[in-house]
Amino acid sequence: MRQTLETIEIETGPHPSAAVIWLHGLGADGHDFEPVVPELRLPASKPVRFIFPNAPQRPVTINMGMRMPAWYDILQMGGGAEDEAGIRESQGAIEKLIALQQQSGIPARKIVLAGFSQGGAIVLQTALRHAERLAGVMALSTYLPLPSKLERERNPINNDLPVFMAHGAFDPMIPMVRAMQSRDAMQALGYPVQWREYPMPHSVCPQEIADIAAFLLEVL
Repeated sequence: MRQTLETIEIETGPHPSAAVIWLHGLGADGHDFEPVVPELRLPASKPVRFIFPNAPQRPVTINMGMRMPAWYDILQMGGGAEDEAGIRESQGAIEKLIALQQQSGIPARKIVLAGFSQGGAIVLQTALRHAERLAGVMALSTYLPLPSKLERERNPINNDLPVFMAHGAFDPMIPMVRAMQSRDAMQALGYPVQWREYPMPHSVCPQEIADIAAFLLEVL
Protein backbone atom coordinates (compact mmCIF):
# COMPACT_ATOMS: atom_id res chain seq x y z
CA MET A 1 0.00 0.00 0.00
CA ARG A 2 2.70 2.46 -1.01
CA GLN A 3 0.38 4.28 -3.38
CA THR A 4 -1.03 7.61 -2.26
CA LEU A 5 -4.30 7.19 -0.38
CA GLU A 6 -7.44 8.91 -1.61
CA THR A 7 -8.20 11.83 0.69
CA ILE A 8 -10.83 14.43 1.50
CA GLU A 9 -9.39 17.83 2.38
CA ILE A 10 -10.94 20.78 4.21
CA GLU A 11 -9.15 24.06 4.89
CA THR A 12 -10.38 26.38 7.64
CA GLY A 13 -8.93 29.37 5.81
CA PRO A 14 -6.66 30.36 2.91
CA HIS A 15 -2.99 29.38 2.94
CA PRO A 16 -3.05 26.96 5.89
CA SER A 17 0.13 26.82 7.94
CA ALA A 18 -0.71 23.60 9.81
CA ALA A 19 -2.30 20.25 9.00
CA VAL A 20 -4.21 17.47 10.73
CA ILE A 21 -4.18 14.03 9.12
CA TRP A 22 -7.22 12.26 10.60
CA LEU A 23 -7.88 8.53 10.12
CA HIS A 24 -11.33 6.92 10.37
CA GLY A 25 -12.21 3.62 12.00
CA LEU A 26 -12.97 0.18 10.61
CA GLY A 27 -15.64 0.13 7.91
CA ALA A 28 -15.97 3.92 7.70
CA ASP A 29 -14.40 6.38 5.24
CA GLY A 30 -12.82 9.80 5.08
CA HIS A 31 -16.18 11.53 5.36
CA ASP A 32 -16.71 10.15 8.86
CA PHE A 33 -15.05 13.00 10.76
CA GLU A 34 -15.57 15.70 8.15
CA PRO A 35 -18.51 17.25 10.12
CA VAL A 36 -16.28 17.70 13.18
CA VAL A 37 -14.16 20.42 11.55
CA PRO A 38 -16.67 23.31 11.90
CA GLU A 39 -17.56 22.10 15.40
CA LEU A 40 -13.96 22.68 16.48
CA ARG A 41 -14.42 26.42 15.90
CA LEU A 42 -10.73 27.00 15.24
CA PRO A 43 -9.71 30.65 14.78
CA ALA A 44 -9.70 31.90 11.20
CA SER A 45 -6.42 33.65 11.91
CA LYS A 46 -4.67 30.26 12.11
CA PRO A 47 -5.96 28.26 9.15
CA VAL A 48 -5.53 24.49 9.27
CA ARG A 49 -5.76 21.88 6.51
CA PHE A 50 -7.61 18.71 7.54
CA ILE A 51 -6.78 15.60 5.53
CA PHE A 52 -9.14 12.64 5.83
CA PRO A 53 -7.72 9.60 4.01
CA ASN A 54 -9.76 6.59 2.92
CA ALA A 55 -8.48 3.21 4.07
CA PRO A 56 -8.13 0.57 1.34
CA GLN A 57 -10.55 -2.31 1.07
CA ARG A 58 -9.28 -5.54 2.65
CA PRO A 59 -10.70 -8.76 4.15
CA VAL A 60 -11.31 -8.53 7.90
CA THR A 61 -11.11 -11.81 9.80
CA ILE A 62 -13.49 -10.92 12.66
CA ASN A 63 -16.14 -10.02 10.06
CA MET A 64 -15.96 -13.44 8.39
CA GLY A 65 -13.41 -12.25 5.87
CA MET A 66 -15.68 -9.63 4.32
CA ARG A 67 -13.86 -6.88 2.45
CA MET A 68 -14.30 -3.40 3.87
CA PRO A 69 -12.31 -0.20 4.46
CA ALA A 70 -9.67 -1.20 7.00
CA TRP A 71 -6.20 -0.03 7.97
CA TYR A 72 -5.24 -3.62 8.87
CA ASP A 73 -6.86 -6.98 9.51
CA ILE A 74 -8.32 -7.70 12.95
CA LEU A 75 -7.67 -11.32 13.78
CA GLN A 76 -9.63 -11.48 17.05
CA MET A 77 -11.42 -9.21 19.48
CA GLY A 78 -9.82 -8.00 22.69
CA GLY A 79 -6.14 -8.19 21.82
CA GLY A 80 -3.82 -11.10 21.07
CA ALA A 81 -2.19 -11.69 17.69
CA GLU A 82 -1.98 -8.60 15.46
CA ASP A 83 -1.71 -8.06 11.71
CA GLU A 84 1.77 -6.61 11.90
CA ALA A 85 2.25 -6.51 8.12
CA GLY A 86 -1.00 -4.59 7.63
CA ILE A 87 -0.19 -2.17 10.44
CA ARG A 88 3.21 -1.41 8.95
CA GLU A 89 1.76 -0.99 5.45
CA SER A 90 -0.66 1.64 6.72
CA GLN A 91 2.14 3.30 8.65
CA GLY A 92 4.02 3.67 5.36
CA ALA A 93 0.96 5.15 3.65
CA ILE A 94 0.57 7.78 6.39
CA GLU A 95 4.28 8.59 6.21
CA LYS A 96 3.69 9.37 2.54
CA LEU A 97 0.81 11.73 3.40
CA ILE A 98 3.08 13.53 5.87
CA ALA A 99 5.69 13.95 3.14
CA LEU A 100 3.07 15.36 0.75
CA GLN A 101 2.10 18.01 3.30
CA GLN A 102 5.74 18.93 3.74
CA GLN A 103 6.08 19.28 -0.02
CA SER A 104 3.13 21.69 0.08
CA GLY A 105 4.99 23.90 2.55
CA ILE A 106 3.72 22.68 5.93
CA PRO A 107 6.62 21.55 8.16
CA ALA A 108 6.45 18.36 10.21
CA ARG A 109 6.31 20.39 13.42
CA LYS A 110 2.97 21.77 12.26
CA ILE A 111 1.40 18.39 11.50
CA VAL A 112 -0.86 16.51 13.92
CA LEU A 113 -1.81 12.88 13.35
CA ALA A 114 -5.29 11.94 14.58
CA GLY A 115 -7.31 8.77 14.42
CA PHE A 116 -10.35 6.97 15.77
CA SER A 117 -10.31 3.27 16.74
CA GLN A 118 -8.28 1.44 14.05
CA GLY A 119 -7.18 4.83 12.73
CA GLY A 120 -6.00 5.79 16.21
CA ALA A 121 -3.84 2.68 16.41
CA ILE A 122 -2.18 3.59 13.11
CA VAL A 123 -1.42 7.18 14.12
CA LEU A 124 0.19 5.99 17.37
CA GLN A 125 2.20 3.44 15.40
CA THR A 126 3.34 6.15 12.98
CA ALA A 127 3.84 9.24 15.14
CA LEU A 128 6.00 7.64 17.82
CA ARG A 129 8.34 6.21 15.16
CA HIS A 130 8.42 9.19 12.80
CA ALA A 131 11.89 10.47 11.96
CA GLU A 132 10.97 14.16 12.19
CA ARG A 133 9.40 16.09 15.04
CA LEU A 134 5.60 16.31 14.72
CA ALA A 135 3.21 18.67 16.49
CA GLY A 136 1.23 15.99 18.30
CA VAL A 137 -0.96 12.90 18.03
CA MET A 138 -4.63 12.34 18.94
CA ALA A 139 -5.66 8.75 19.70
CA LEU A 140 -9.43 8.46 20.08
CA SER A 141 -11.17 5.30 21.38
CA THR A 142 -8.16 3.19 20.52
CA TYR A 143 -5.09 1.32 21.75
CA LEU A 144 -1.35 1.08 21.15
CA PRO A 145 -0.51 -1.55 18.50
CA LEU A 146 2.61 -3.71 18.66
CA PRO A 147 3.35 -2.40 22.19
CA SER A 148 6.28 -4.74 22.84
CA LYS A 149 8.19 -3.25 19.88
CA LEU A 150 7.73 0.45 20.63
CA GLU A 151 10.69 0.93 22.97
CA ARG A 152 13.09 -0.49 20.39
CA GLU A 153 11.55 1.21 17.35
CA ARG A 154 10.55 4.64 18.63
CA ASN A 155 12.37 7.70 17.32
CA PRO A 156 14.03 9.88 20.00
CA ILE A 157 13.03 13.09 18.19
CA ASN A 158 9.40 12.41 19.20
CA ASN A 159 10.12 11.09 22.70
CA ASP A 160 8.23 14.03 24.26
CA LEU A 161 5.53 14.25 21.59
CA PRO A 162 2.23 15.54 23.03
CA VAL A 163 -0.31 12.69 23.04
CA PHE A 164 -4.05 13.29 23.47
CA MET A 165 -5.79 10.02 24.31
CA ALA A 166 -9.55 9.82 24.87
CA HIS A 167 -11.87 6.88 25.57
CA GLY A 168 -15.48 6.14 26.36
CA ALA A 169 -16.26 4.55 29.72
CA PHE A 170 -18.89 2.33 28.07
CA ASP A 171 -16.94 1.31 24.96
CA PRO A 172 -18.02 -2.25 24.00
CA MET A 173 -15.53 -2.54 21.13
CA ILE A 174 -12.25 -1.58 22.82
CA PRO A 175 -12.53 -2.02 26.59
CA MET A 176 -11.39 0.86 28.77
CA VAL A 177 -8.79 -1.37 30.43
CA ARG A 178 -7.03 -1.95 27.09
CA ALA A 179 -6.86 1.78 26.43
CA MET A 180 -5.54 2.39 29.95
CA GLN A 181 -2.87 -0.27 29.47
CA SER A 182 -1.81 1.53 26.28
CA ARG A 183 -1.72 4.85 28.13
CA ASP A 184 0.37 3.35 30.92
CA ALA A 185 2.81 1.80 28.43
CA MET A 186 3.40 5.17 26.76
CA GLN A 187 3.71 7.01 30.06
CA ALA A 188 6.26 4.43 31.23
CA LEU A 189 8.38 5.44 28.24
CA GLY A 190 8.05 9.11 29.14
CA TYR A 191 5.40 10.28 26.67
CA PRO A 192 3.29 13.18 28.03
CA VAL A 193 -0.14 11.62 27.59
CA GLN A 194 -3.18 13.84 28.15
CA TRP A 195 -5.84 11.29 29.16
CA ARG A 196 -9.57 11.93 28.95
CA GLU A 197 -12.55 9.70 29.79
CA TYR A 198 -16.13 10.37 28.73
CA PRO A 199 -19.49 8.73 29.58
CA MET A 200 -19.99 7.38 26.05
CA PRO A 201 -19.69 4.13 24.02
CA HIS A 202 -17.40 3.68 20.98
CA SER A 203 -18.10 7.16 19.66
CA VAL A 204 -17.36 10.88 20.02
CA CYS A 205 -19.14 13.36 22.31
CA PRO A 206 -19.39 17.19 22.44
CA GLN A 207 -17.03 17.54 25.42
CA GLU A 208 -14.45 15.47 23.60
CA ILE A 209 -14.70 17.74 20.56
CA ALA A 210 -14.11 20.76 22.80
CA ASP A 211 -11.08 19.05 24.35
CA ILE A 212 -9.74 18.17 20.90
CA ALA A 213 -10.02 21.81 19.86
CA ALA A 214 -8.11 22.90 22.96
CA PHE A 215 -5.38 20.35 22.25
CA LEU A 216 -5.02 21.51 18.64
CA LEU A 217 -4.76 25.15 19.72
CA GLU A 218 -2.12 24.14 22.24
CA VAL A 219 0.15 22.18 19.88
CA LEU A 220 -0.42 24.12 16.65
